[in-house]
Amino acid sequence: MARVVIRDLNKKFDAAHAVKDVNLEIRDREFVVLVGPSGCGKTTTLRMVAGLESITSGQVLIGDRVVNELPPMDRDIAMVFQNYALYPHMSVYDNMAFGLKMRRFSRGEIEQRVQEAAEILGIEDYLRRKPRQLSGGQRQRVALGRAIVRHPQVFLFDEPLSNLDAKLRVQMRVELKKIHDRLGTTAIYVTHDQVEAMTLGDRVVVMKDGLVQQVGEPLELYNTPANRFVAGFIGSPAMNFATVQVTEADGALWFANEGIRIKLPAKIGARLRGRVGEQVTFGIRPEDLRIASGGDPTELGFEAVVEVIEKLGSQILLDVKVGSSMMVAAVEPTVRAQVRDRLRLTLNPERLHFFDARSEAAI
Repeated sequence: MARVVIRDLNKKFDAAHAVKDVNLEIRDREFVVLVGPSGCGKTTTLRMVAGLESITSGQVLIGDRVVNELPPMDRDIAMVFQNYALYPHMSVYDNMAFGLKMRRFSRGEIEQRVQEAAEILGIEDYLRRKPRQLSGGQRQRVALGRAIVRHPQVFLFDEPLSNLDAKLRVQMRVELKKIHDRLGTTAIYVTHDQVEAMTLGDRVVVMKDGLVQQVGEPLELYNTPANRFVAGFIGSPAMNFATVQVTEADGALWFANEGIRIKLPAKIGARLRGRVGEQVTFGIRPEDLRIASGGDPTELGFEAVVEVIEKLGSQILLDVKVGSSMMVAAVEPTVRAQVRDRLRLTLNPERLHFFDARSEAAI
């Protein structure tokens, strides 16, 4: 086991600057997830740690060794790929044992390690089968087993669940978490799926355009996003945004646009005291909106027209129009609403978010 340190890491492909000054320390035994949209640089960063991509500038340390010039086989890492990368003509046992045989481990040691990994993964009954005789989930377990038998210092995962169906992805997420808790090996995991990132990671690294936007524990990113991008990327359904004007009236601060006029609680208003007369971006998560009851104070409510209703069983998503903006409200499944209904929504004042209209940084 070992920590991984990334210092001022850069990668350029001709004129394209794919990874820009990434600095990150992954603690010993920690499970860190790199997440972001396609092209954000997360996989390129992982491949530079693995030694599969050359480094333009910066350093990668595994343990206390700078590994920039070391080939992948000398870095003491094991990588699990999206496409399984199994040898089709070999049995499950031979696929898992292949790397150990190449490193000239004894037959007894190979047998012990393969059996231990198979037990952890629940594939003891499949060791004599060929990959074509396995389901997608079973093949991914074999790929995991091939990594586990190595006893590496660091596991690297490159979107290993993206080829699985939705139900199996959920199951494998749980299994991966159990395996990491049992083995305690340092792990770096790349995904574009923010649900995977939130459920798997001890910490999550959000990337965009080659830059790290924020690093933190899952709930830290959810509750206190550093900027509008992180706020919109973390959470499902995504956070609602609207451009509003900050005004002052009746001794209090308000924010308003053509569809909203809401009085700010004093504690939150203090954050916007210097923004009176300016436009800012207002954000609220769908789960922090609800249908107003008769006793709700009017200054925390606004009118909305229902345009789409999504019935998910555990909740209902109401796509509503507020002025010229669209918002989503996640409400109780007992709510009865029809398309074109006019509703009054209210929000949780403790869960308001505001972002600078130009820099998009959180206020």
